Amino acid sequence: MISGIKKVLVIAPHADDGEFSCGGSIKRFTEEGIEVYYTAFSPCNKSMPQGYKENQLYDELSKAVKHLGINDDHIITYDFPVREFPKYRQEILEELIKLKRKLAPDVVMLPNSNDIHQDHHVIYEEGIRAFKHHKLLGYELPWNNLCFENSFHIKLKREHIERKLNAISEYKSQQFRPYVDEEFFFGLAKMRGIQINVEYAEAFELIRWFI
Repeated sequence: MISGIKKVLVIAPHADDGEFSCGGSIKRFTEEGIEVYYTAFSPCNKSMPQGYKENQLYDELSKAVKHLGINDDHIITYDFPVREFPKYRQEILEELIKLKRKLAPDVVMLPNSNDIHQDHHVIYEEGIRAFKHHKLLGYELPWNNLCFENSFHIKLKREHIERKLNAISEYKSQQFRPYVDEEFFFGLAKMRGIQINVEYAEAFELIRWFI
């Protein structure tokens, strides 16, 4: 087990952000007996492709995270409207503070400081406000970053990336995205691994850490 870490909270602005960014790390955590909670703040109903039912993304989330070792009782969802998080900043902060009190995680994983999506940046800002006394890692979503400070890496095995891809495959409604590509995710994990002299890794912005 990773020393001193018993509980991790993954904060996803939208269902699927956690899998795309740190799905391999989530699988490693659960594999090593670490308790992982996943919270998503929007089902993105307004931006879903035509033909999908309301809250389709949350149905897909439930199936996806099972590949990573997370059960339904560790999923927490909200219904904030996609692309409108700045209007609900205080309400989001209050929900994050409730999560802090309820879960008391050892590590919180959330969008990094350079994520340009408006919803992601609100979650980053309110997340560090709510969890300022916790270990904080900013995860990587390359399509939302003009730059990224990869100052923290988590070593992974090939099977962790394979599980990540299995999870992503459950998002049937998102398969049109150009980055939903096996070669891309293996290449990114390979590049991050090379940076620390291992085969595969996921990289994070080190926001706060202490011993």
